[in-house]
Amino acid sequence: MALDYSVIGERIKRARIEKNMTQENLAERLNVSVAYVSRIECGTTRLNLTRLSEICRILDIDEGIVLNGTSVESENYLSKEFSTLLRECSQETQRLIYDVAKVIIQDTKKGL
Repeated sequence: MALDYSVIGERIKRARIEKNMTQENLAERLNVSVAYVSRIECGTTRLNLTRLSEICRILDIDEGIVLNGTSVESENYLSKEFSTLLRECSQETQRLIYDVAKVIIQDTKKGL
């Protein structure tokens, strides 16, 4: 799955705004230019993991939310992923996945 930097940038922008932080504030905390922050938010600059972690720490947001739109700490973090996966499968494959999941859940409830 390729990263969509425009979506990542939009999520960073939304988190920044929710923290009542300007691009200037974020740029200062990152020790970068305002233009660089703007390019991140527009999705025209690729982020490395170190910079992403730094931004997430400053904005107090989980990297999973920035990258995937959800966090592994959220209760239903795989719902979107499962929905997308199932939509790409034939009805027959969906039924097979359902049957396998059902057996796994039943075994888990039994403590196996």
